Amino acid sequence: MAPAAVAENPATGSAARDGGLSLARIEARLAGSRPQHDRDQWWVPGQSFERSRELCRYFPDDPTPAAVLVPLVDHPGAPTVLLTVRGKDLRHHAGQVSFPGGSIEAGDPDSAAAALREAREEIGLDPQFVTVIGYLPDHVVISGFRVTPVVARVRPGFMLEMDRQEVQAVFEVPLSHVFDVRHHRPRRHRFRGTDVEVELVDIPYGEHNIWGATAGMLLTLERICRGEGGHERG
Repeated sequence: MAPAAVAENPATGSAARDGGLSLARIEARLAGSRPQHDRDQWWVPGQSFERSRELCRYFPDDPTPAAVLVPLVDHPGAPTVLLTVRGKDLRHHAGQVSFPGGSIEAGDPDSAAAALREAREEIGLDPQFVTVIGYLPDHVVISGFRVTPVVARVRPGFMLEMDRQEVQAVFEVPLSHVFDVRHHRPRRHRFRGTDVEVELVDIPYGEHNIWGATAGMLLTLERICRGEGGHERG
C-alpha cells in the first residue's frame, strides 16, 4: 500500500480569499444534520437551492439511491478534500474526478455506511480514520442517481490502496483553493437535452479539472456553510 498523495497547497493561509470557510466552520454548520431524501429538498449539482427547484422537474421521481464520501483531511492549518480519478472503463463518469462512492446496497444500513464501504473498497480508506460530521441534501445527477453526500473529517496518517478497476489516481486539493472564486471557471451548458441553459463551474487544479457533479457538490457545501437556504438539521 502507498500513502495518499498530498497535493501541494499554494493557497495555505488564504482565509481572505476563501471567506474564512474553515473546517471548524463546516463542522459547526453541518452538526446535527441528517440525510434529506425528499424531492423538495433535492439539489442539482452546481445550482442554487432555488434554481434546483426549477430544474428537478426534469428528473424522474425514483432515481437510484447512492452515496458519496466527501473526505476533508484535517491537515493542521491547511485542510484538503480527497478526490479520486475514476477508472477509464467504468460505465458511469469514466475518467472523471469524483468522490469515493456508489449505489446504496441492500446490506448498507444507511447512507454513511454505504459511503464508508465504497471508500474502503475503492481506495482502501480505513474507517477508523474517518469521522462523519454531517450530510448535504441529496443531489440528482444525469446518470440517474440520487446521491447523498456524506461529509467527513479524515485524520491524517491513513494509507490507501486503490482498486485499479475503479480508480486511476487519488489526490488532495486544499479547501482554500476549492472555495477561492478566482479558481472558478464558469461555463454555460444546455440542461439534459432541453433548451434550458444553466451555468456550471469548473475548478482546475494542476493537471486535474474538478467539474460536473463533484464540483457542484463542493459548491453546495460552500453555499450551505455560508447560510443559503434549503438545508435543515435533523
